Amino acid sequence: MITVNRKLRLHLLLQNGLFVVLLLILVGMLGYLAFEFRTQWDISQNSRNSLSEASLEVLRKLDGPVNVTVYATNQDPQLGDIRKIISDFVVAYQRIKPDLALNFIDPVEQPHLAQEVGVRMNGEMVISLDGRSEHITTINEQTFTNALMRLARSDQKQLMMLSGHGERKLDGIANRDMGDFGKKLAEAGFKGEALNLASTLEIPSNISALIIASPQTDLLAGEVDKLLDYIEHGGNLLWLVDQESLYGLLPLAEKLGLTFTPGVVVDPQAKRLRAPVTFALGTIYGQHVITEDFDFITVFPFARQIIFNENEEWYGVSLVEVAPEGWVETGELNDEATFDETNDVAGPVSVAVALNRTIDAREQRIVIVGSGHFLANSYLGNGGNIDFGINLVNWLTGDEDLITIQPRATIDSQLMLDESALTVIVISFLIVLPLLFLMSGLIIWWYRRRR
Repeated sequence: MITVNRKLRLHLLLQNGLFVVLLLILVGMLGYLAFEFRTQWDISQNSRNSLSEASLEVLRKLDGPVNVTVYATNQDPQLGDIRKIISDFVVAYQRIKPDLALNFIDPVEQPHLAQEVGVRMNGEMVISLDGRSEHITTINEQTFTNALMRLARSDQKQLMMLSGHGERKLDGIANRDMGDFGKKLAEAGFKGEALNLASTLEIPSNISALIIASPQTDLLAGEVDKLLDYIEHGGNLLWLVDQESLYGLLPLAEKLGLTFTPGVVVDPQAKRLRAPVTFALGTIYGQHVITEDFDFITVFPFARQIIFNENEEWYGVSLVEVAPEGWVETGELNDEATFDETNDVAGPVSVAVALNRTIDAREQRIVIVGSGHFLANSYLGNGGNIDFGINLVNWLTGDEDLITIQPRATIDSQLMLDESALTVIVISFLIVLPLLFLMSGLIIWWYRRRR
């Protein structure tokens, strides 16, 4: 039988007391760390609570602090606590860019401050970087990230759209026009302007890129000469070519080493997806900055084949190949069209080509797409057409670092916990449960000691 003397009893008491003190210190430290440092895991489907890779890339390109000033009252009749909604939204950006500051101003209490910056709506955000600012009134990732993209550009990119020959208009509302795409370009920080070669001595050399979008009448020989001179001196170009004649632009095709195969691309895969067979689906992309990490399907209605004839002057890459099971139909097109080995061209078919060369110690960039329809108002919403079009223009204008895709769509629900609920969970798991275990241990120890 073991006799517990006074000295041994005091030793055990000190040992147990030290254990309790250390355990309490550990629990306190865990509680402190839980309140001071928070780690989050996004386990939602489609990662809807995390920023898209597009937004992350834009944030990485931003140099210097970003200030976000929100002009909002404490409560909004429709949205409720609008300040909390915006704070919860912006915190995702602040986790990636800690020097993104968020400030609130009540436009009712300080109307003069709102008037100075031209604020018109409750909840309007003014995002500032290096003395430049952007106003947004919609709270979503796409709008916020697009504003950051515009601020990331050192200056506004100037695009000119060839006009005077029935071309698609960058601000037009007709089905064949490109007004919707023009709006997307404006959101991304581009400025578009029409260019009529008949009333212009020469194409300005300081523009970022020229767009030729499906002319409907022949260009005059003098106008073609101006285009060739623009290319000769290193101008960037986006050329959208449809099924019709080149309308006087054959010399431009020859200068670039291009051949346009007569006929329209037929894609049986589109028919299996209940789309017209003349809707060529882009699923095969070449190795290029424009198509890097691009995994969307693109749709090119009534496309034609583009063949780049390799030469020493230009370096060319096929950006998109379509119809691996299809062909270029050179005969009469109808629902019963079949492949003719004698006259038709078997797929896959290249419908978009990127060219570049070095001239005057800088890189000249040109993109040719065999379907002007893919950026038209009628078809722009198909697949990843918008993203592909924006990527084309970004690369042409030297902003390949900003090549991006639109943020993901929301496809699942979410669970939102307020601060009080989170506090209860933290206290329960980090304080209450450990104390219960501690009390259980003390009771068991006391019970055994009495025995």
